[in-house]
Amino acid sequence: MFQPFFENLRKASIPVSLREYLTFLEGMKKGLVTYDIEAFYFLARAAMVKDERNIDKFDRAFAATFKGLEAIPHSAVMEAVDIPEDWLRKMSEKHLSAEEKAEIEAMGGFEKLMETLKQRLEEQQGRHEGGNKWVGTGGTSPFGAYGYNPEGVRIGQKESRHQRAVKVWDKREFKNLDGDVELGTRNIKVALKRLRRWVREGAHEELDLDNTIRATAEHGYLDVKTRPERHNAVKVLLFLDVGGSMDPHIKVVEELFSAARTEFKHLEYFYFHNCLYEGVWRDNRRRWDAQLPTHEVLRTYGPDYKCIFVGDASMSPYEIAYPGGANEHWNQEAGQVWLQRARDQWQSHLWINPVPQKHWDYTHSIGMVREIFEDRMVPMTLDGLERGMKELTR
Repeated sequence: MFQPFFENLRKASIPVSLREYLTFLEGMKKGLVTYDIEAFYFLARAAMVKDERNIDKFDRAFAATFKGLEAIPHSAVMEAVDIPEDWLRKMSEKHLSAEEKAEIEAMGGFEKLMETLKQRLEEQQGRHEGGNKWVGTGGTSPFGAYGYNPEGVRIGQKESRHQRAVKVWDKREFKNLDGDVELGTRNIKVALKRLRRWVREGAHEELDLDNTIRATAEHGYLDVKTRPERHNAVKVLLFLDVGGSMDPHIKVVEELFSAARTEFKHLEYFYFHNCLYEGVWRDNRRRWDAQLPTHEVLRTYGPDYKCIFVGDASMSPYEIAYPGGANEHWNQEAGQVWLQRARDQWQSHLWINPVPQKHWDYTHSIGMVREIFEDRMVPMTLDGLERGMKELTR
């Protein structure tokens, strides 16, 4: 069933060999991943991508193979579903062998296939569970829900059970992170609280209870005393990697971003893609026509800022090491030059990586970034964030 995936990888000019493909199939057979799309993605990438330059191509091939199934509208199990014929034809080109295509044509083509589906819906008098013919649940028929068929038409199922309908990985339009997202946990905010230096500033005031009690006792009447509120005076500069291989991590990065906006009064943020180069931006919808020169950012924000990079650091090593290595534009200077300039400007710096730490050794570019940052890279876990905040307070 994964043969179309293998073919799409080859069409994308990814030099995946038959041995690598068999290794991937062996991993699936051993049950290394079960109903976990993220683990499935990493297994496939680790088995069949041996050069980080092909990660972006892999993402597009992954999308081309597995996208679209979630687009089928939800409807009752026994209701008819209007499925465009051209959609079925495209699916057949991806998933059916030449022999299977010939068999369908021998039956009368796709019109006959849809006629068969309609006939089964008319003949079936009630709910059917199991089996391989009727429209129902829990079976292997190509029509129905809550069962298993590698090339089936899902009807009336609220959501995927076998993760055959997956995220659209090839959506290349980057989205701004939502800083107002409601956190599902306070863990991130608790971890960020370790990075704080309280001072009293501004016009907003709060009750000074101790001085109020003291003044009241001295004067014999209520003498209310106030004082400026305390604020976290730490200044934070966030550089957020977006798009491409960062798409699976959007939710957790949004939570981090939202928590940071709550905790730090002095917070500035910029977006970049894969590696830092000569330009960054604040709005992903205008990332090409409203870029801010990185040199200007370096001049504007002083060395008292805490600099935090958030990204998976998964890219071609050329994007880090060579001029012209960027995958979307020609960069006059290597990415590592800009990363080093950022480190020199902001001595208190850190890289937070949403990729699980156990996967780091399998991506060469992650090792390169760790070396540039002198191992100041932590995973985006509670323990990782706590260690990172301690590092920034040194």
